[in-house]
Amino acid sequence: MFSHRVYVEPRPWHFVLLAVVVITAIGFSIYQKQWPTAYVNVSGDTFKVLVANTYARQVEGWSNKKNMGGYGGMLFTFSDYGQHAMVMRDMDFPLDIIWLDGNRIIDMAPNLPPAQHNIPENELTPYFARLSSTAVLELPAGFIVSHHLKIGDTITVGT
Repeated sequence: MFSHRVYVEPRPWHFVLLAVVVITAIGFSIYQKQWPTAYVNVSGDTFKVLVANTYARQVEGWSNKKNMGGYGGMLFTFSDYGQHAMVMRDMDFPLDIIWLDGNRIIDMAPNLPPAQHNIPENELTPYFARLSSTAVLELPAGFIVSHHLKIGDTITVGT
């Protein structure tokens, strides 16, 4: 038996299709790295925050970042109402954490110290709210005290 190889001359549309596939893949990859943002109003102070709205973003949080990069904080949004533990995984700076039920503050943890880098997951200190929440807002350490926040206060979130 003889095998015949057939050479097919590439056509211009082959190159166009390949270029579209490559550009789409690169664009999708860049889009996935872009974090959504929102504006938060706390005690009359409005600022832009990153929104951690996927599991991958929630796990990453501020890990391995030297600072907040010009953002006022990070808002973690959850699809379920429950106990959402926060950890200071691979952090380089302290935070204030506020747990929210809708737009109402239900608990706060001021001035949480960063955890050392590369600590095993089971050795990280989890921080829980006393009640179930729908979102968590991480802010620079000292924010809770400087803005005189208390449980029951409201926070407005917009895009």
